[in-house]
Amino acid sequence: MSTIELNPALDTLCITTIRTLAMDGVQKAKSGHPGMPMGAAPMAYVLWMRHLRFNPHQPQWKNRDRFVLSAGHGSMLLYSLLHLTGYDLSLDDLKKFRQFESKTPGHPEHGLSGGIETTTGPLGQGFANGVGMAMAQKYLAARYNKPGFPVIDYTVYAIVSDGDLMEGVSHEAASLAGHLQLGNLVYLYDDNGISIDGKTNISFGDDSAKRFEAYGWHVQIVADGNDTTAIDEAITRARAVADKPSIICVRTHIGFGSPNKQDTSESHGSPLGADEIALTKKAYGWDPEIFFYIPDEALAHFRTAVGTGSTLEAEWKKLFAAYEAQFPELAVELQNIQRGHLGDAWKSALPKFTAENGTLATREASGKVLEAIAPHLPSMIGGSADLTPSNNTRVKSYVDFQPGSFGGRYVRYGVREHGMGSIMNGIALTDGMIPYGGTFMIFSEYMRPAIRMAALMGIRPIYVFTHDSIGLGEDGPTHQPVEQLAALRTIPNITVLRPADSSETAEAWKTAIEHRTGPVVLALTRQKLPFIDRTVYAPAEQSVRGAYVLGETSPTPELILIGTGSELQYALGAYEALKQEGASVRLVSMPSWELFELQSTAYRESVFPASVKKRIAVEAGVAMGWSKYVGDAGEVICMTTFGLSAPYETLYEHFGFTVKNVLGRAKAMLGA
Repeated sequence: MSTIELNPALDTLCITTIRTLAMDGVQKAKSGHPGMPMGAAPMAYVLWMRHLRFNPHQPQWKNRDRFVLSAGHGSMLLYSLLHLTGYDLSLDDLKKFRQFESKTPGHPEHGLSGGIETTTGPLGQGFANGVGMAMAQKYLAARYNKPGFPVIDYTVYAIVSDGDLMEGVSHEAASLAGHLQLGNLVYLYDDNGISIDGKTNISFGDDSAKRFEAYGWHVQIVADGNDTTAIDEAITRARAVADKPSIICVRTHIGFGSPNKQDTSESHGSPLGADEIALTKKAYGWDPEIFFYIPDEALAHFRTAVGTGSTLEAEWKKLFAAYEAQFPELAVELQNIQRGHLGDAWKSALPKFTAENGTLATREASGKVLEAIAPHLPSMIGGSADLTPSNNTRVKSYVDFQPGSFGGRYVRYGVREHGMGSIMNGIALTDGMIPYGGTFMIFSEYMRPAIRMAALMGIRPIYVFTHDSIGLGEDGPTHQPVEQLAALRTIPNITVLRPADSSETAEAWKTAIEHRTGPVVLALTRQKLPFIDRTVYAPAEQSVRGAYVLGETSPTPELILIGTGSELQYALGAYEALKQEGASVRLVSMPSWELFELQSTAYRESVFPASVKKRIAVEAGVAMGWSKYVGDAGEVICMTTFGLSAPYETLYEHFGFTVKNVLGRAKAMLGA
């Protein structure tokens, strides 16, 4: 139990303040979710005021505890706490809840205000993000802490909901967290028994406590969500469990205090209404005519968090200064990670591929790049969703990240693609950490919600998606990603890189590691690709521009051939044949649409002159999006159906991905 003495009257005043702010904010916005904050206010209050270590005036203090509101629909709970405890979130910000360009959108968004550790809303995402944050803490602590110097020593807390526990991603993340024995993870489950459709028992009959026990979690039940003493004691016990993640199932009442809407779905996703708010405030003993009211005594108590937080940070800084004096090299390395300083050694280590390397699948080349650069990037940890040998994601020197070996840099995610994606987001949200994760590109479908959230937050997980086309062959159409490239490219703020050879693969990794503002997809082949002699063709370093002229017979071509990934070889073969025939043709390698769109208008025009209407793009995926680059007069050699089960050479012949077909189409276009 914590050492602070409970003051029931003051606690009730503070909890009621949270509840009424939530009611008033939602009512003023005319939309939102008041019921969850009203029910969960006691557990949130106890956690924030008696256990959570944070500094409102320094929200990015490195050793702060992390708090995730996975039940993001209850965002007014978090916003109220941030304002009350002294973060840079004003009462006017609370009054602008859900309004245009406010700092208080409908669901918490990372980056809009200090204290919001991750963007939540889609249920289950925050749950899994927290697991990733806990894994990152374990890794950093194992690598940098020394006896007497726990410089990385924080706990990850979350409030999760019925909806979070229903979503499949939470099952995946909970299973892995239990396996990993993440004792730095404490979740409070807001068990209010209500969802949008009504009582959860119409669709959700799980015994959640037993389920989490089966996952290997430490489980407690608090029968009364208003019992602050029981909640306080349960959190204290959870923090004392070092070898299991903890979940505290707290039975709450959604819309607590509302005479007509408590324990009903009516308080879940819409304002209570002016009349019901007045009745509820009267039930609390508050004046129903006063809105956004914060009693002076309550505010003074909440604001003690500022002094407490400053003291905690000052004590940590003193500890770190002593650590720095005794372990200077480790201290510098840790600070470089936290500041995002990568140095240059890893870039110098990037391999240079030559003809002696022979034909390599880009997944193989990717593995060789990782082997070369990983020793120089302690902030980078990776893994695979049970496809390690296929993804080539495990560096030989890596030790697995496991209980008792949290300094390991390789994560065995198991067959949990969605969980992997969301956990990677939690790792990426940890100061300077660079997570990468591998699977087949087809299974990006399972990861798409997490990928979208990474793009929305502007964080940088790296996805190693191998088997990126029909080139994977015999596994057949269930595993052949014909539409996935296009689908990934539709996500705003994502960078998709589809290298055409080993040299472009090295450059793709360089781009991915240096990219800071969004996720990066590496789309890599299963099948081997021919070596492109860069003494004959343009250097692969130009691929950082997204598209570049690989070769041309004339600076004013009649035809432009465009290739990406494994299909560039067919455009290149056709280009060489046309060159021998004296045709005026340009060959463009285009590994990334997104990088190309970042280039100047002049550069883009230099690659694709508007005057050249005859263009052919070659890619073993659907054609969606290519019209921007080939125009009305051009064409795309692409997939228009699902694939088939057969050796990849047979499939490429069948679907027209051959030098012969590209050459024939080019000649037809030139002759038109």
